[in-house]
Amino acid sequence: MEDAGTYLGTMRTTAPLVHSITNYVAMNIAANVLLAAGASPAMVHAREEVEEFAGLANALSVNIGTLDTPWAEAMEMAAKVMSAARMPWVLDPVGVGATQFRRDVCARLMALRPTVIRGNASEILALAGLGGAGRGADSTDPVTAAEASARDLALRCGAVVAVSGPVDYITDGVQAFRVANGDSLMPRVTALGCSLNGVIAAFLVGQPALPATVAALAYYGLSGERAAQKAKGPGSFQVAFLDALYTLSPQEVTAGARVVRA
Repeated sequence: MEDAGTYLGTMRTTAPLVHSITNYVAMNIAANVLLAAGASPAMVHAREEVEEFAGLANALSVNIGTLDTPWAEAMEMAAKVMSAARMPWVLDPVGVGATQFRRDVCARLMALRPTVIRGNASEILALAGLGGAGRGADSTDPVTAAEASARDLALRCGAVVAVSGPVDYITDGVQAFRVANGDSLMPRVTALGCSLNGVIAAFLVGQPALPATVAALAYYGLSGERAAQKAKGPGSFQVAFLDALYTLSPQEVTAGARVVRA
């Protein structure tokens, strides 16, 4: 994909309002990531207002990391609004294979037709019904083990499926891409993966889902590469990462994106 940076440019011009129902650990960094990228975050999860707010947003990001029943209900309420309005939304099925509660909630959310499903290999395998050797939110399966399942899941759900790992795999069931951008320090900072969902959601606004998702992953990974050049460890990496998200230009993303067709 030769024009990854144009998707960043369009997102920044649009400056979309991204409604995020995410976990307690991720709220602060996820909001800061969206602001640095050029979007507008809103961390709204109360059932009393979630439907009304979803009607105001340009996109929705749902992350089930610190799940409970009221939050699960709020997620479904917001997703119903987005689905009915044909607005983009992203599902991150954190630790879906770990408990029956998570599997049940994800099954209901999947029925509301997310635009993008993003998870690690173990989570995608669990969603596809093939188990997966995940340990909580962590994956112990390689990305390649989930590629066939990702394609099947995409076709079955009508969603783009992104499998995160050292080399990401993104497919709509027909076409597929690999994105090799990123750095080994990124998993050392909690909630950077969760925060990626909001960036994908922002890129989806007014743009085709598959290339927009690929571009978002390339931009995010390239920001990690830039941050690692300055960081001495996870603490300084987080600061440098926010700066990289803010300063990377569309032209730099196009030049630095390591994207190939799979």
